[in-house]
Amino acid sequence: MNGPLKAAWALTVFVIVAGAVLWAVTGRAAFAVFIGLGVLTAVGAWFTGRTEGGTRRKAAPTKPASEKEIS
Repeated sequence: MNGPLKAAWALTVFVIVAGAVLWAVTGRAAFAVFIGLGVLTAVGAWFTGRTEGGTRRKAAPTKPASEKEIS
């Protein structure tokens, strides 16, 4: 798991918890939007994490310095 992915999960947890706490404290259902946005962020982080290994390409093999052509 890389840094941006960890940040996405941290943001997800923060937004969902903040929405739930504010909804419970104020009684305003408008804070349910926070929970929805947190879930949406979680889905994005989950898809990002699932494709992380498949999108990396292996670097082309390089020749040792002794085998490189000198021009």
